[in-house]
Parts: sequence; structure tokens; C-alpha cells
Amino acid sequence: MTDTPKTPPSRSIGRKAIRISAKPRELMTPTPELHGVWQARIITLFPSAFPGVLGESLTGRALQEGLWQLSTYDLRDFGIGKHRNVDDTPAGGGAGMVLRADVLGPAIEQATAGTSPNWPLIYLSPRGRRMDQPMMRTLARTDGMTLICGRFEGVDERVLQHYGVQEVSLGDFVMTGGEIAAQALIDATVRLMPGVLGNASSTEEESFSHGLLEHPQYTRPAEWQGRPIPDVLMSGNHGKIADWRQARAEETTRARRPDLWAAHQAKAPAKEG
Repeated sequence: MTDTPKTPPSRSIGRKAIRISAKPRELMTPTPELHGVWQARIITLFPSAFPGVLGESLTGRALQEGLWQLSTYDLRDFGIGKHRNVDDTPAGGGAGMVLRADVLGPAIEQATAGTSPNWPLIYLSPRGRRMDQPMMRTLARTDGMTLICGRFEGVDERVLQHYGVQEVSLGDFVMTGGEIAAQALIDATVRLMPGVLGNASSTEEESFSHGLLEHPQYTRPAEWQGRPIPDVLMSGNHGKIADWRQARAEETTRARRPDLWAAHQAKAPAKEG
């Protein structure tokens, strides 16, 4: 008798609406894989954390409509022994626990089964490359992605080396696990896909799309707490509005993100003397 677990089922989320019903549809209902649809596959100790906020608003509607699909793989199902252990103490000593290679390996094998070469395997880690808009645009052009949500002190390094795992970070800070970072990564990627946002131009005018932070936004009422909407935005002169927005975007970026401003300046064509 061995400790090798039977292959556990994954849980797929998201489907096409095919009939009208007075009963609310549940995103958590198991569904077959939708052919040709971008997928996010999540390896996690907390599958109930998904879809979470991804099941709301535009990403949730797109999930219901089958524009993308989400599947979770419960890491505990791949655990070792009667208690389904998934971790052990660090080799060489130290605090905390490390996710075992012989647990993660089978989970990765199942979660990546049938994927194409254009399907990255990503581990959410504070030592990874920081997420940015160019990364999201690249991921939106893939066929899908498989995400490993770590816990404790991290994962056995041999797993990352063996599977060629990409490490990606939400920022320069440490969280208790990778689930929130995974949801942020998925949200920022899915919203760039055709049909998810109502107005495609929204992704062209927002922060980072042209290397700058977005310009300030206003809406009604025309005056609030003694603060009016800038006159130029009410003028109807689209040329002047565009100039104002560009100037404010540059001003905001220069003041708040000197790193982005320097990169923007470096890309700008040299002015003739």
C-alpha cells in the first residue's frame, strides 16, 4: 500500500448561459472545459477562495458568459499519508514549513495536463518579477495560465527548477499566501480580453497604457464642495481636452512615479535643436 493519492477532480467555474431561469446561477457549479476559451488553473490549499471578487462585476459576467474559465486544484487532495500532509520543515533548519515537492509535483502534472506551449506556469512569490501592465498584455495573449498559490515559507526549490516555473510578485511585501495575488493577476489579465470591457477604448486611455499614469477623472455634479470641474473638460473642444489630459498625465507621473517618468522620457523621440 502506498501513500500515492488517487487523481482528484478539479473544479471548473464559468459557463455559457443557455436558458432563462428564475433561480440564480452559481459560478461554483462544476462545468466541462470550454474549447478554445482562455483558462486560469489554480493550485491552492483554499479553493473556496475562488472565484472571490473575480465572480463579481465585469470579470464575473465574462465568466458566466464563457469568455474565460477558472479551475481550481485543491493541493490537500495531493497530500501524503492519512493526514494529507503537504509540507515539512526546511532542510538545514529554520522557522516555518515548506510545501513538499512530492505533493506539488503531482498537482502541477494534473493542472497542466493538455496545455499548449503558450501556457505559462506561474508561482506567486515575493521574489518574482513585479506585475506590470506589459506583463498583463502578454498574459492576455496566451491560451491560459496555471498559477501556484504558495503558503508557509514557500515551495521546494526543486519544483521551480524542474518545471521551469515563472515567479511573479504583486509587490515588494509579503502576504500569508498567493491567493490574493493570483486574483489580482487574473483580474488585470482578463479585463484586457475582447468582449470583457464594454468600451474597448477604456484599456487604451488608462494608467500605464502609454507609459504614464492616467489623467484625473471628473463627473457630475459640475461643482462639489466648492470644487468645479475644470472648464476645459466642459468646453466641448476635444483637441484642448486631449492636450489637457496629456499634460495632467505627465504632471502626475512626474510627481508620483519618477521611475515611470524616466522610462517615458527615454522612449520619447529626441527634439530637434
